[in-house]
Amino acid sequence: MDTRGAGAGPGPRTAGPGSGRLPRITCRDLTKRFLDIARGEEVVALQDITLDIDAEEFVVVLGPSGCGKTTLLNILAGFEAPSGGDVRLEGVQISGPGPDRGVVFQEYALFPWLTVRQNVEWGPRERRMPRAQRAERVQAQIAAVGLTGFEDRYAHELSGGMRQRVALARVLVNDPKILLMDEPFAALDAQTRTLMQAELLAVWSRAQRTVVFITHNIEEAIYLGDRVVVLTARPGRIKETVVVGLPRPRDVTSHEFNLLRRRITALVEEEVQKAFAAAGSA
Repeated sequence: MDTRGAGAGPGPRTAGPGSGRLPRITCRDLTKRFLDIARGEEVVALQDITLDIDAEEFVVVLGPSGCGKTTLLNILAGFEAPSGGDVRLEGVQISGPGPDRGVVFQEYALFPWLTVRQNVEWGPRERRMPRAQRAERVQAQIAAVGLTGFEDRYAHELSGGMRQRVALARVLVNDPKILLMDEPFAALDAQTRTLMQAELLAVWSRAQRTVVFITHNIEEAIYLGDRVVVLTARPGRIKETVVVGLPRPRDVTSHEFNLLRRRITALVEEEVQKAFAAAGSA
């Protein structure tokens, strides 16, 4: 179940009890099954996920490999349909992809034959936005992610961190209510990853969007998230939801941060051991 335990300091920015506002995302008893054709058997990837995510909230999903994190993100994006349960966006059932949700992948997914500017303007151009409005919005987003002066560069001329900034700008230019991010910084070196985390928090703070962020990195989860949702080994269920509750910017060396790190590490390691045990007995 979705638990909202107490935490030190200010909690997530939410509508709050009694506000009368629906959560931005609502999952009720969400289950996803796949048919493993090679083995001829059904695989349960997610089971009975019940979770509310509010407007302007930054939620991180964490868990061992194969626990269904990306599957959950794909369902929220509308790329996959649940096998059971209910998933809604502001009370309306999700039935497919939509402009209200922007997805950022680990692989950047840029068009290599287009420049930075052309990549960012792809969505507005496809929606036939007027040229002047499109140019203004595209330039604003390029500036927002710190790429002014690189508008005419191609992907192969950019570093990994710069490519991910282009991918982020390409999503943000469409003004989605929700950012769905699947390990977007996993391939970056440590220094670039830290810079991108700060950039993402700045964008989130300015734009007041909902973010659902997938990661394997426990420090990253605590640094970014209002809440950290820890999934069990397959089938993925919610093992525990940890409210971070630390003021921003967060000090990764602080006592409070490291208490959370130890707590979440223990939760994840317990599930990793279960996954190893299950694999050994298969």
